[in-house]
Amino acid sequence: MKTCSGNYINFETELCALKKIRGELYKMKGGGHSAFFVDCEVAKWSPEECTKKCASGEQKLVRSVLTHPNGGAKCLPLAAMRSCNNSPCPVDCRLATWSGWSKCSAKCGGGVSQRLREVKQAMKFDGKPCGATSQAKACNAQACEADCDLSTWTKWSPCSKDCDGGSQKRQKFVKKAPLGEGECPGQWSEKRLQYKKCNMKRCMVAAADKPMLCNQSMDVVLMIDGSGSLGQKGWNAEIVAAKFFVDAFSQSPAGSANLAVILYSGPRTWSGVRKCLGKSKKKVDQEKVCGIKMVTHFTTDLPKVKQLIAGLKWPRGSTLTSLALMTAKAELGLGRSKERSRVIIITDGRPLSYRKTKMASRAVRKAARLVWVPVTRFAPLKYIKEWATRRWQENVVKVSSFGDLEKPEVITHIMANICPGVNPKVKFGRL
Repeated sequence: MKTCSGNYINFETELCALKKIRGELYKMKGGGHSAFFVDCEVAKWSPEECTKKCASGEQKLVRSVLTHPNGGAKCLPLAAMRSCNNSPCPVDCRLATWSGWSKCSAKCGGGVSQRLREVKQAMKFDGKPCGATSQAKACNAQACEADCDLSTWTKWSPCSKDCDGGSQKRQKFVKKAPLGEGECPGQWSEKRLQYKKCNMKRCMVAAADKPMLCNQSMDVVLMIDGSGSLGQKGWNAEIVAAKFFVDAFSQSPAGSANLAVILYSGPRTWSGVRKCLGKSKKKVDQEKVCGIKMVTHFTTDLPKVKQLIAGLKWPRGSTLTSLALMTAKAELGLGRSKERSRVIIITDGRPLSYRKTKMASRAVRKAARLVWVPVTRFAPLKYIKEWATRRWQENVVKVSSFGDLEKPEVITHIMANICPGVNPKVKFGRL
């Protein structure tokens, strides 16, 4: 600015000096000239509109004559062109489309979900700036601890027994699992599973000395305890009960009742027990050493089964119940694939191993319904309720004495449990 101002003043001074010199020269020349001159004066430039708003356009400049010349300097050009708007054109920001929302940062307790978009063209030369390139929203605001959601109660199921006091059940299912430390009733809780009694009437039979008959098709493994704690009276009572049990299927359709019988006791010495339950891989004679006798494999020849039971001898051993149960499980593999399976075990006392009996019972329950018939007060009823198939009320037939075991009513109770849909000709009395 200082240089420009100095140059301007110098030019003005020089122009003024030239005009004075011009006048003086004409005066010196003489010839009657007055030395009066009128130079052409023009107005300031008036710019017209630029041809472009950016990126170097052209602009026309025009000016008018203020004073025409009279002997003085001619007028300078009245029009001129110059470049204009030489700055680059603005470039607006361009953004890509939004991506999808991301997964919530927390499953509960309040998280954040985010989406992004890329900048395809950055802003330049005072163009429109970019908008937001990320967005976030709150998600999963529910508490991290929430109890499960249960369905409504199902309808009551059909009665499990036709007589002798059965049960109906209804249940709720888990619709939504609990969150965090939330609680949920177990599948056996009364909040999810309820029972009510039904058919509370005594099963009646045509003859008092005969058990109720079962006309259903099924595979049944009967396990007879032969331990020494029975005594002769107890052994005799078991044989009578076993015969009644076979008689209960006597009117079943031909080939529908498939029976197997196992007589079990156990070694009389601990060394024998270690051979049967130990870690040795040597083959052990199950009948001679372990007291597990396979009286008959599955057969539909019921008279033959009854005859074999009548010919059994009392082994008078210990009570190796767990091994007998595993033998029954193996026998179930020979059964019919489409038929219901039942395992009935008669016992009077404590097994040698509660732990192994529990494990064997669980294994059997995966393949068949396990029904226990504990006889006398010495049978461990508390544990038997845990070993039997749920619900124990319909899978444990408690018998007070060996005298009661000889009565056909015991087998009638068993049939009422394992054989629903009994012969419609059977009459009922009050329980």
